Amino acid sequence: MHPYAIQRLIKQWGKDQVVNVGQRASLYRMIDRLDEAGLITTTGTDRDERYPERTTYEVTDAGRAATRQWLAEIVSTPRNEFPEFPAALSFLLMLTPETTADLLEQRRAHLAARLADQDAKLEIPLPRIIAIEDDYTRALTRAELTWVETTLADLRDGSFTWSHEELAPLASASMKAAQA
Repeated sequence: MHPYAIQRLIKQWGKDQVVNVGQRASLYRMIDRLDEAGLITTTGTDRDERYPERTTYEVTDAGRAATRQWLAEIVSTPRNEFPEFPAALSFLLMLTPETTADLLEQRRAHLAARLADQDAKLEIPLPRIIAIEDDYTRALTRAELTWVETTLADLRDGSFTWSHEELAPLASASMKAAQA
């Protein structure tokens, strides 16, 4: 396939929800790196009057082996992927509990809408192997929604709260310990 067809197919299959192909330039850079590494090879070029010349590629034996190795590592071994949300949570002490509750309420609404969209996809009957990542992302979305709702309840009933005044001595002590 040529890069545009690859991008279109990824989007058509809904895999753009788990693979970032929004920027075609990034896709072209990735293809160049795969080609340089010998994981794909050029199979030809074609020209259509309406489109620029297109280079087509196919996966090499080395590429198939690397893909299987990568899949084995990723599927078998959990890794810390450093998502942004937990990083933001680590800085909530910069906000008030009230502001945090308002922001988490917005997140709850977004998550509920996302879950509804994900559930709507279930109406299209596909073999499970085709949409296995959808099962996973739905489970993560449900788990996050549950966590957000629980945390919101704790913020709203006052069982989870903080103030900058009570945290200042902790921050000062931590800084002194880090300098020692």
